[in-house]
Amino acid sequence: MELNATITCPNCKFAKTERMPTEACQWFYACTSCGTLMRPKEGDCCVFCSYGDKKCPPVQAGDGCCE
Repeated sequence: MELNATITCPNCKFAKTERMPTEACQWFYACTSCGTLMRPKEGDCCVFCSYGDKKCPPVQAGDGCCE
């Protein structure tokens, strides 16, 4: 299971590698470049599933989105 993912801002396209939480979904992420507050896209459980290059740990494990 991959715990690090590169998240890319939809506004300024800045990319940063972050460690994903394993115990809960991350619903908000502020871009460290432009300050855009990212939220999951409709149908996704977290910002990593929406804007990361890897899905969150529960999805990777086949458990589906966290609640």
